[in-house]
Amino acid sequence: MIPVSNQSFAERILAWHDVHGRKTLPWQLNKTPYRVWVSEIMLQQTQVTTVIPYYQRFMTRFPDVLSLADAEQDEVLHHWTGLGYYARARNLHKAAQVIRDHYSGRFPERFEDVLGLPGIGRSTAGAVLSLSLGQHHGILDGNVKRVLTRWLGQKGWPGKKEVENTLWDKVAVLTPAEGVSQYNQAMMDMGATICTRSKPACERCPVSDDCVALALGTPTAFPESKPKKTVQPEKQACFVLLQSGDHLLLVQRPPQGLWGGLYCFPEFADEREMQRWLSRFPEAGKPEPLPGFRHTFSHFHLDISPWRVQIPRIPAEVMASDQRLWYNLHQPAPVGLAAATKKLLAYPQLHKRIP
Repeated sequence: MIPVSNQSFAERILAWHDVHGRKTLPWQLNKTPYRVWVSEIMLQQTQVTTVIPYYQRFMTRFPDVLSLADAEQDEVLHHWTGLGYYARARNLHKAAQVIRDHYSGRFPERFEDVLGLPGIGRSTAGAVLSLSLGQHHGILDGNVKRVLTRWLGQKGWPGKKEVENTLWDKVAVLTPAEGVSQYNQAMMDMGATICTRSKPACERCPVSDDCVALALGTPTAFPESKPKKTVQPEKQACFVLLQSGDHLLLVQRPPQGLWGGLYCFPEFADEREMQRWLSRFPEAGKPEPLPGFRHTFSHFHLDISPWRVQIPRIPAEVMASDQRLWYNLHQPAPVGLAAATKKLLAYPQLHKRIP
């Protein structure tokens, strides 16, 4: 263990990173602001191992800002399907269009300009510019918050503004004048590999000698959790799987709100509302119930009751709309799908032909 008196916090973190830090992740190779930006957005609330294959496919299709800006939102969401938190993808697409239209397709290099892009906050802007260009900006993502709250013994939920401001003040003091790119990467690596949520490897931590949480014997008590709501509401919905041969009807959700911009099965509050909607299709068969399931969002549960309805032909004259799609099970359209939609599309009942 390095004696505390000999090296500062930043020096110990950097020395650890020289030996143990991650240096070969896809976005660390051939670093550009664009490549780092995409990775930082994907890594929000998502683990590195999950992100890597999505990142690689995304960068193959959208290798630069202009290819992303010029793409249709449906295709962007299609490449994001499975990562969740789809507002990130919509904001990424919007920001690329801002960069195309206002910065001649070149990712801005001024902190204030980056901060003004859709979906980018103070920490993300600092991460992009420090990691790709070596600019001197601190960061405070989830991993860094965890490391600092434990080392400082910082009380309070970091989501509270006063606690967050205290941490930002400490970031300003600790971030070194030299080697900021390596330091910021090291802090993220520390949170991801050493100072983890449930089983921190304190015996391998370079700053454990003066870690307050470790001295108290309660490292996992920091950071304090967000106060829980007393009740998590439950909601019900009927999904209609209107099927004609290999095709099923999907509708695009509104741009904002739940599953914004993604394709989903027609949704209804109850069976009565569903039956009223089905009355427009006199050729449709009797609704057949399929196994239901619960889909949990961050703030409520949605209990889904799916109904399969066979229809002999696609009624194009009734269903023609830019927001509707007859999805081919064997030749899937490259569009963004809600998680519940993907789950339902895998039901074996949909892949069986009815004689």
